[in-house]
Amino acid sequence: MADRIPVVLVAGFLGSGKTTLLNHLLRNNRGTRIGVVVNDFGAINIDSMLVAGQVDAMVSLGNGCVCCAVDVTELDALFTRLAQPRAKIDVIVVEASGLAEPRNLIRMVVGSDNPRIHYGGLVEVVDAEQFPESSARHPELLTHLRLADLVVVNKADRVSAQQLARLRADVTALVGPAPVYATTHGRVDPGLLFDEPLRETPRAAEQLSFDELLTEHDHDQDHTEHRHLHDDYTSVSFTSGRELDPRKLIGFLEDPPPGLFRAKGFATFGVADERRKFVLHMVGRHIAFEPGSWSRGESRGAQLVLIGAGLHTDAALARLRETVHDAEVPLDPQSMLGVWRYTPH
Repeated sequence: MADRIPVVLVAGFLGSGKTTLLNHLLRNNRGTRIGVVVNDFGAINIDSMLVAGQVDAMVSLGNGCVCCAVDVTELDALFTRLAQPRAKIDVIVVEASGLAEPRNLIRMVVGSDNPRIHYGGLVEVVDAEQFPESSARHPELLTHLRLADLVVVNKADRVSAQQLARLRADVTALVGPAPVYATTHGRVDPGLLFDEPLRETPRAAEQLSFDELLTEHDHDQDHTEHRHLHDDYTSVSFTSGRELDPRKLIGFLEDPPPGLFRAKGFATFGVADERRKFVLHMVGRHIAFEPGSWSRGESRGAQLVLIGAGLHTDAALARLRETVHDAEVPLDPQSMLGVWRYTPH
């Protein structure tokens, strides 16, 4: 699972700032190779021209909407071109048309048979100034927000502090624990969405080691212009030398702390006859476990990384500590049912 390329979906109504956000990611990605699928709607590839020359690999669908390609193999063909090993792509970003139906996009990515990709989350971009009126005219936008793993409230400088606070409260009430990230000019720190790869040379790629995964990210945010309008993301690590209770960990993941966007790492469980290590990958509401192989010198327990915006780290870590299985008596194998539910077969 660690070798799979995340596919991040960026959606939002017309004019919300999706292309601006994409261009920001392309210009501030710390060496990450990004493959882009630009979902233009119309005969002129305006978005393609905006990102042309700034991306390592690009597939433009041109006339038509990707969410209308109901044949999953058609989208898989695009992912296959971007995910081939010689392309050395680290993350795929799908910029959806402003008229796209996010539910279909999610189904296509989650249902893909391509073993080299995994779902990286739905980012819904909201125009802080226009969204109240747009959502009143198009109530389906509220449904789209409920699917989001991360909501970016863009153009926050165009409304008053009171209006922004009201909008964020309304959106938070709608999306529940999903992070609501306020910004201007599409400025979202890439570290919130994907990991920076380690490279020995500009063309040589390697996977992030777990030591690097646990290292605090270096934030190079803009501290001069509208700094108060930009939310920071938080990365915090949890380490336990003892095994976890799978039921309690599933409870944590299914009812995550507010602001949590991603979780990753590995855990072993205090279950009778269960000696495997399980790799965990979570984005928004999507959880996946995969039995992993042991590396030399690894010990049982858990190492997890939590990434989010507005995440209360102390409360999150306190909840994770409650998932540790302290009793000496092993748990019944039936306690693994929740893990198996999120383990691909």
